[in-house]
Amino acid sequence: MPPPIAYKETPDQHWMHLALDQAQQGVGLTSPNPPVGAVIVAQEKVIGRGYHHRAGEPHAEVEAIRDAQKTHPKLLRGATIYVTLEPCSTHGRTGPCTEAIKAAGIKRVVFGAYDPNPSHREQSRNILLLAGIEVTAGVLEEECRAIIRPFSKWITTGIPYVIAKAGQSLDGRITRPAGESSLITNDAARAHGRRLRMRVDAIIVGAETVRKDNPQLTLRDGSAGSGKVQPWRVVMTRSGDLPQHAHLFTDEFKDRTVIMNDKSLPDALAILGKHGVVSVLIEGGGIILGQAFREKVVDEVYWYIAPRLCGGGRPSIAGPALPDSIELKDVELRTMGDNVCFHGFPVWPETGAQVELLQRAVSI
Repeated sequence: MPPPIAYKETPDQHWMHLALDQAQQGVGLTSPNPPVGAVIVAQEKVIGRGYHHRAGEPHAEVEAIRDAQKTHPKLLRGATIYVTLEPCSTHGRTGPCTEAIKAAGIKRVVFGAYDPNPSHREQSRNILLLAGIEVTAGVLEEECRAIIRPFSKWITTGIPYVIAKAGQSLDGRITRPAGESSLITNDAARAHGRRLRMRVDAIIVGAETVRKDNPQLTLRDGSAGSGKVQPWRVVMTRSGDLPQHAHLFTDEFKDRTVIMNDKSLPDALAILGKHGVVSVLIEGGGIILGQAFREKVVDEVYWYIAPRLCGGGRPSIAGPALPDSIELKDVELRTMGDNVCFHGFPVWPETGAQVELLQRAVSI
């Protein structure tokens, strides 16, 4: 018999961290569902693990139960299941996870975050308790809620979660002097920025970016074999004057390109949300990023800075001046070679802007 585990945290936290590792594998693949992970534990060892792969396929709990049935069938009955999100209790495209848990003979359920979906929230506890199953909630709740931030916003507001990304020089420019390379940041920073596309359902750019940069906005850098669908490529334009030879209109994903003609950014987000888009990445340029921050629609920021002075060129945030400076919270600073990435979450004061955005989602 192996020696007992020397836990560096509580046993429940230890196993929930493993469930979070499972959930991480589904990030960006499960929309419009949230990414969820689960592990089943008996005799201080994992006997089953699973995660939700994509909408319409088995939930994490069912995946873990099936894994345990294959590898440790005699240990499943009486085991404990750790799930990052409250198990579902209603019929949808798949059956209720509460029924699968009861049928498997699991005797204890530990979950991290309550389901933000009002139709499901706090429904499973009583069902499981009535079946004689012990329930513990809120283990690593903050971490478990963080992994479903996009879903939480969309399911409660109808508005997609918005990530803003930019790569700039030290003096705030996103273009270099004429005759030089168009690249500002280094290979590592650009690759990291492209990987953000794996997390989202849509990528938004302005018309000026299409005209000047002719971007592809495709999945690269490790996306092969992931099953990730090419995100929608959304072009914001006032005039409709767009080059028809651009990659977005001629490549193999041209049917994944959408033009938002003469729409405000909040209206565009409300429309996307109604069509099941849970998360978006705003890649620029400066005009659309400026609009996003002025409209207070940004939820998360990745800002890449290169050790370069351009002395001119397009700014990373353009248009009218912001009415107030914007502070980021929970800031993480990461070096990528000689580049630096600031990652954080804007702090927005509670104003009528958020109320107006929700009203747009209801009315459109």
